[in-house]
Amino acid sequence: MALMRSGWIWRQTSVLKRWKLNWCDLWIDGSLCFYKSDNRRDLEHRISLKTSCVDVRSGLECGDVSPPESNPKENRIAIQLRDGSILNLCTNSEDESIAWKLSLLETRRNPVFTYDPYDDSYQEIPINRYQTVYITPGAGPGTHQVIVQRDPYDGVMENLALGLLAGVAAGTAMRSFLWMPLFFC
Repeated sequence: MALMRSGWIWRQTSVLKRWKLNWCDLWIDGSLCFYKSDNRRDLEHRISLKTSCVDVRSGLECGDVSPPESNPKENRIAIQLRDGSILNLCTNSEDESIAWKLSLLETRRNPVFTYDPYDDSYQEIPINRYQTVYITPGAGPGTHQVIVQRDPYDGVMENLALGLLAGVAAGTAMRSFLWMPLFFC
């Protein structure tokens, strides 16, 4: 997947409301991932912005939440989620806060399109966590090539569930036939 933005961000925990410094990655599919360190080995929290984000605010729009340590209120970011909770973040500068806000809003609503030169049309690619997106420079200036690779195991669980359901139905039907000779005796 393509990485949109990454860096160190303060995140307010949901239970104790303490501020924690996390490495944050914002991916093109709308996943906002928080890690303990910048080596990205210990995932602490993941949010899908495309499905759970309602609004993103920054600076003084965030309300009366106090920022961590010596950071001013202008560095804050508030992400309002569909379940009614608010994820409070804080960056190291006001410019960084605005840049994060714009990146969050962009990944929340912008889809990825591919161009089909034979039909001279663009098609939207629904990006989800089962796909990998590679963006490479194209042949000409200002062009980019987007390659979407689908996970080969996507859809396996649906087929498994359908097979289990068919097996249960067949087993129930077979069991009723086994009891039938006892009713005629």
